[in-house]
Amino acid sequence: MKANDQIKEFRENDERELRERYNELMKELFNLRFQASMAQLSSPARFKQVRKEIARLKTVAKERNIKVG
Repeated sequence: MKANDQIKEFRENDERELRERYNELMKELFNLRFQASMAQLSSPARFKQVRKEIARLKTVAKERNIKVG
């Protein structure tokens, strides 16, 4: 998914959906870090993707004055 499409999707979501997605992404990031520490990481590029997605979500949340994290 392209960045602009992702931002549009986040902007269409309501506050509850943004919080749920944020929690999902944080859990995924935790799992990726755990896998990396155990040398079982299947796709290292996913780190960057998840971090950027979290940043985009936080940007949209800040535009609306929503606290997600």
